[in-house]
Amino acid sequence: MDEINCFLLVIKVGVKGLNVVIIVLDTLRKDHVGIYGNSWIKTPNLDAFARESVIFEEAHPESLPTIPFRRSIHTGVRTFPFKEYYPRKGDMVQAYGWEPIPESQTTLAEILRRAGYTTAFITDTYHYFKPSMNFHRGYSQWQLIRGQEVDPYRTSPKPDPKQLERHIPQSGVCEHMMSILPQYLMNIAERQTEEDYFAPQVFNAAIKWVEENREVDKFFLFIDSFDPHEPWDPPQEYRDLYYSNYNGREVITPNYSTNNDYLTLEELKYMRALYAGEVTMVDAWFGKFIEKMRELELLDKSLVILISDHGHQFGEHNIIGKIPRGLYPELMDIPFFIRHPDGLNKGKRVSGFVYNHDIVPTILKFLEVESLELTDGNELWSLINGEREERSYATSGFNGYVWIKDREFVYISNYLRSREYLYDLKKDPNQNLNIIEENKDIADAMFQRILRDADGELVDHSAIRAKATEEWYKMEGLV
Repeated sequence: MDEINCFLLVIKVGVKGLNVVIIVLDTLRKDHVGIYGNSWIKTPNLDAFARESVIFEEAHPESLPTIPFRRSIHTGVRTFPFKEYYPRKGDMVQAYGWEPIPESQTTLAEILRRAGYTTAFITDTYHYFKPSMNFHRGYSQWQLIRGQEVDPYRTSPKPDPKQLERHIPQSGVCEHMMSILPQYLMNIAERQTEEDYFAPQVFNAAIKWVEENREVDKFFLFIDSFDPHEPWDPPQEYRDLYYSNYNGREVITPNYSTNNDYLTLEELKYMRALYAGEVTMVDAWFGKFIEKMRELELLDKSLVILISDHGHQFGEHNIIGKIPRGLYPELMDIPFFIRHPDGLNKGKRVSGFVYNHDIVPTILKFLEVESLELTDGNELWSLINGEREERSYATSGFNGYVWIKDREFVYISNYLRSREYLYDLKKDPNQNLNIIEENKDIADAMFQRILRDADGELVDHSAIRAKATEEWYKMEGLV
């Protein structure tokens, strides 16, 4: 990859009066959204928005999980191939690329602010604001909604054993759960109404912001909702849509595992229902924000982009959670919509591999803002309009595993190629039959493509990562 030029020069100041809104919904599976074919989960607002938007059929994260994905969506620069990696002290997540935006890279907010935009960042994704992180660079205003997951928001009231037991499966297997639940239950102890839940807080804050800033000349608003990420504990009315009268253990956050036996069939079924309920709650509050934009006559003055960072597995491929080797459609296929203020290409479904780091050049092209910043992404308007050919393949990485997809095959491997998986998409679209043994030549060709995207080298950080993870568990008293 090219070295990133750290000097910014804005050549044009952008189109007057046109705004940009980016909305990220964490852990939203593509196959759980109605417009992509889901028939059992209610997502009426996402579906209505999609009908007014360009719908991308083959969007994938350029790297996983949360922070690596967000580095590239804020900068347009790929996080993969994780050439350097320095674990952050005190952070429970020790993933390749889980680091601040490099100082040599410039964010979209910095570019647009210097081009005269009022910029704002509203989120409950607490990972952004851990020690040493710097994702709020360039924002005129930023707001963190506190308390998600293990955000160190409160130290009391401590949950009693019965409260914890309610969320632990009958098997008693709960190692990862117990690193999440005590803090989370303290964080939500005073929650009373639906508006106290996290997605409602995020979108209410965004509604308030657009109301207060409706008269500014042009704005850039970045909304990042951590929901529907686990823990999944939506209000009862949303749970009842998918599983009513359940009286078992409520497993609201999973162990990340390749063995599903720690859950009973009913516990797993209810976990899926909890996730579905949270998706529908997020959809409802996203809809309230879009309706407010319409009411304020801002929607048709704004480019609005919605995307997710990755999905989540609920037993598919015998996996629960998000694990590096689980780079299957449930994790890798993400919803992605772009709504043009003039309604151009609304409802159009676009094939072709696209990534999250395509968003920055796409926005700059739309706003006619030019800079000398280097990005790795492609602007998407020429693809939407059929003016350029599609990418021939897409690649991604998650810790020490890599993934590549073309029109015929998907290949997954660890860096050393000691665990490899190859799937024929025409014969096996759900990727259940590994054909690696009889197709080593295809695997070799796929791996060479990965190396090409990685500038010829995959750097193994497993030893430093393992040490950092061990130190964190010791610090937290979990070993």
